[in-house]
Amino acid sequence: MAKKKASSAPPAPAGAPAAPVIPGGYNGKILRVNLTNMTTGSEPISDRFCRMYIGGAGFIAYYLWKELKPGIDALSPDNKLIFALGPITGLAFPGASRNCIGAKSPLTGGIAKSEVGGFWMAELKRAGFDAIIVEGKAKKPVYLWVHDGEASIRDAAQLWRKETQETEASVRAELGDERIQVAMIGPAGEKLVRYACIMEGLHDAAGRGGLGAVMGSKNLKAIAVRGHKLPKIADSERLKAIRQKLVTTPNPMHMQLAETGTGGLEMMMMESHGGLPVHNFRDGVFPEVKNIHSVALKDAGLKIGMEGCYACPIRCKKVVKFEEPYHVDAAYGGPEFESLASLGSNCGISDAKAICKANERCNAYSLDVISTGVSIAFAMECFEKGFLTNKDTGGLELRFGNADALLKAIELISRRESIGNLLAEGTARLAKKIGQGSEEFAMNVKGLDSAMPDPRASLNISVGYMVNPHGADHVSSDSPGGLAGIEQFGISLPVPEGINPRRLSLFKLSHCLIMLQDLMVICAFPQLNYDIKLDLIKAVTGWNTGWVELIKVCERVLTVMRLFNVREGFTAADDKLPERDFQQKADRPFTRPIPDRDKLETAKRYYYTFMGWDANGVPLPEKIDELSIE
Repeated sequence: MAKKKASSAPPAPAGAPAAPVIPGGYNGKILRVNLTNMTTGSEPISDRFCRMYIGGAGFIAYYLWKELKPGIDALSPDNKLIFALGPITGLAFPGASRNCIGAKSPLTGGIAKSEVGGFWMAELKRAGFDAIIVEGKAKKPVYLWVHDGEASIRDAAQLWRKETQETEASVRAELGDERIQVAMIGPAGEKLVRYACIMEGLHDAAGRGGLGAVMGSKNLKAIAVRGHKLPKIADSERLKAIRQKLVTTPNPMHMQLAETGTGGLEMMMMESHGGLPVHNFRDGVFPEVKNIHSVALKDAGLKIGMEGCYACPIRCKKVVKFEEPYHVDAAYGGPEFESLASLGSNCGISDAKAICKANERCNAYSLDVISTGVSIAFAMECFEKGFLTNKDTGGLELRFGNADALLKAIELISRRESIGNLLAEGTARLAKKIGQGSEEFAMNVKGLDSAMPDPRASLNISVGYMVNPHGADHVSSDSPGGLAGIEQFGISLPVPEGINPRRLSLFKLSHCLIMLQDLMVICAFPQLNYDIKLDLIKAVTGWNTGWVELIKVCERVLTVMRLFNVREGFTAADDKLPERDFQQKADRPFTRPIPDRDKLETAKRYYYTFMGWDANGVPLPEKIDELSIE
């Protein structure tokens, strides 16, 4: 395969202008890979660019907006797949173990971005790059090898059709280093399942939006990374002090996460007030939740340990293993809340072992557990209503509670066989195909299948799902409690209840602050307060920055994402919840008021106003100019 060493700038001659300033935490280089031409090369990035977009989702928004032509097919060579780090990535600091991946989504047709934890990103930072932009399409399967400032494209014919565990092992064996980290797809990505994910390791997924399908469409099986040198940071002593304060301060949430991970007894609490997704979000009663939450897995002896991400003391990732009635491999980790709910209660599955097996298979095939569970739950409801028949499913009894059908459906989806070929399209396309009024209970926003926090339980989640650039993603929406910590900004007055300008102005602030997390690309679990985040940015980069500038950066990125979607044909009409979210649960009324359609439309208009967008959600020219968007 063609190989080209990533370029580096030659030494400057005597008397030449000084080299561009690179802020702390950045390598100052982006790796660009053209698979059509089979070439690689590096490009510099400036301090100004880094300060305007910070990293992660910001870099992705900028390059997709700047470089993609309107209306391209997301699965064509014209799409670009971008892996982006932040200035904190790869440092020995709790939560600094994430990166962001983005592209035009084959699931939604709009922008897609997804964050993922693990170890891959720390190696890429040490390999000398802040981002990778992959464009074009290889004529046959390939993988990318990036190490210590160099990059090469290698043959992957022997990897094609392999599951993720085999892929990782084969790449490490070929390159002769067990510490190489691998971002990869399994069979679902190769088969262009519209919600295929990208696995970084065997249990960390960039799950949302079908990024694995984009990778498969480029005949790119994997990206292997290894590096040995971190970029300099501005103030190492200040960083050390911040870290020391954080790790020595007791935090009950950290201890709970280290014990059982996500999806513990809070699932019981959610079920008690009707907020647990059950039977495709139709119902709320699921007493069997006591058998499937994280504590139950531990008590049943299915959980054998806890793991964590790079340099993070919070060991929040459960590991499950057992042999009967299924063999479940510990290498694939274990199910977290989104898996336990989407593949469990939402499909009516009360068998914890079946859920663990389903989670393992999703990781092996590179399937987003959320979209997989929601698509299967939707099909189960259609089957029970008679909209799908045994003839349509190839004899598969897609009924709520049928664990064997769940596992078989996952197999069929990964291979796009029989009913799996239809399920591989996601709920929005499924509903259009099936018709018969099924659109009413196709649970998605902008085509992105709904995450597990039920928006009926929280105004903040409801509005967040509506206005997120990429749809119903819980990680990018405000927390159910909402607006926590805003007193750090000097906001001392009580937050008024209901839909009103004051509350929505604060929601807009909170939404920007959540985006900051995706620009720094840090994990939410260390619970860094806003003062620590600001100190962290200053200590690492050396910027004399503050909240006015940082919130403006977040507005810029959200606006660029909005401009991208507008260019792709999205309007205010797409910022809406599915019809079911305006209905009571069939078997139990919510203990809280369910969303009111007219009031949510008012909330949406308030949000547009505070963002500087017009009544149709189109950013105003003066706002674009204020934010210095090209």
